[in-house]
This record gives sequence, structure tokens and C-alpha cells, in this order.
Amino acid sequence: MRIRLTAGETVLDATLDDNATARDFASLLPLTLQMNDLFKREKYGHLPRSLTAGGEPRSSYAIGDIAYWSPGPDMAVFYDHDGQSIPDPGIIVLGEVDSGADALKKYDGTVDVTIEAVD
Repeated sequence: MRIRLTAGETVLDATLDDNATARDFASLLPLTLQMNDLFKREKYGHLPRSLTAGGEPRSSYAIGDIAYWSPGPDMAVFYDHDGQSIPDPGIIVLGEVDSGADALKKYDGTVDVTIEAVD
């Protein structure tokens, strides 16, 4: 499934993976989240509910990953890499931004991000 993330004037196109967690995330769309900065590597926002487990948890990430962290329950978009791993229980990758995720660096602190399905 194709999605679009809009933060201010920044528009990022992305593709969701085909797993149960990503499909459950898609069922929440459209969605606007207040996203905060974490470790100058990611923007994260609190989801309205927990998602179905169904992707493989992992402790690593790549720039552009859109991920779910179940203890939050939060979703994150990684825009930089600091060499650190993700603590247990890890993240489930929901999908990936096509390009330009580093544009999120310019939003210090909090930014509202609208996430919607794209035909």
C-alpha cells in the first residue's frame, strides 16, 4: 500500500510492507499525529491504540524506515542513524519512505504529521 506523510511543507511518499502489523496500521489512516524528536534520529508519535503483532521484531533500523514500537504504542520515521540499536522488544518495520526522510531533520522538537493512503 502506498502512503503519504505530510509535515509542514515536507511531503514524503512511502510504501507499507505486507505484514499484519502494517495492515493494521493502514486501518487507522488517515491519521494526524503530533510527532516528537528522539535522539536526533527519528520522529515518533503515539498511536491511538496498539497494533496487531505480525511483523518480525528487530533491533536495527535504516534511514527511511517507518516502524512500530509496541510499548508506546508508537510509530516512528527514522531520518538519521546514530549507530545505536533499538531496545527490547525491538521495532516492527511497517514500511519505508521512498526518499528524502532526512527532510524531517529541519523540524526541531514537535511537528504534526498527517499520514494518508494514496491511490
